[in-house]
Amino acid sequence: MNNPGSNNMSLRTAQIRLVSSHPEVYEPCDDSFALVDALLADRINLLEHRPMLCMEVGCGSGYVITSLALMLEQEVPWAHYIATDINPRAVEVTRKTLEAHGVCAELINTDIASGLEKRLAGLVDVMVVNPPYVPTPEDEVGREGIASAWAGGENGRSVIDKILPIADKLLSKTGWLYLVTLTTNDPSQICLQMREKGYAARIVVQRSTEEENLHIIKFWRDFDIQMEAKETVPVNKTAPVGVMDTLLSQVHRLSLWISGNNSSN
Repeated sequence: MNNPGSNNMSLRTAQIRLVSSHPEVYEPCDDSFALVDALLADRINLLEHRPMLCMEVGCGSGYVITSLALMLEQEVPWAHYIATDINPRAVEVTRKTLEAHGVCAELINTDIASGLEKRLAGLVDVMVVNPPYVPTPEDEVGREGIASAWAGGENGRSVIDKILPIADKLLSKTGWLYLVTLTTNDPSQICLQMREKGYAARIVVQRSTEEENLHIIKFWRDFDIQMEAKETVPVNKTAPVGVMDTLLSQVHRLSLWISGNNSSN
């Protein structure tokens, strides 16, 4: 993991010392750093992508959306940023973090993108999400305070499974989604689910810590996959043999079947 205080990071990412905090707001941790590292690794592609609208779902402390704005501000000065969080205290903390770094974003206290579906449909060019992915009892999902930042329900998928269809509606035709997942979330199944919607994917960053194995996955619409999805008989839910073989293998083999090795992305 890159040191958030290093000179290289300081030029293009939020500084930890300037990130605001609150006892009931999730602070930047390994997953946050991994997501920002994935954006840094893909920065050249992001600059070439020339996004008009960037969005973070679940902004927490504001570390990620602030870092994204800093990465793009010089070369993509026209980009507009929106960040949402179900925790009102996270919205205020993010506001302070943005102000401390001299960047701006529209902040909205809402669950995922509730109330924004019509306004943002088909307009989001870059969406970043570090969702609540920790497996917990279902009754812990969506609780007030800091628990909303990590409680993910059964297999940690409750919130992720709500976010994916919303992302599909909000992303532009050339939109990209960067999603943090845990091994227990079954990222290969998430990729298959998105593939059925016409998305290709690749793992941008894969990182193991003492407590978890993280995968930052990038999704984008792929014409060939969209055509494949249209040609699939609706009643036949069986995935192609090659896909199923991969799904039964280890997660690190994911890149063998998803189309994420496309150099243009």
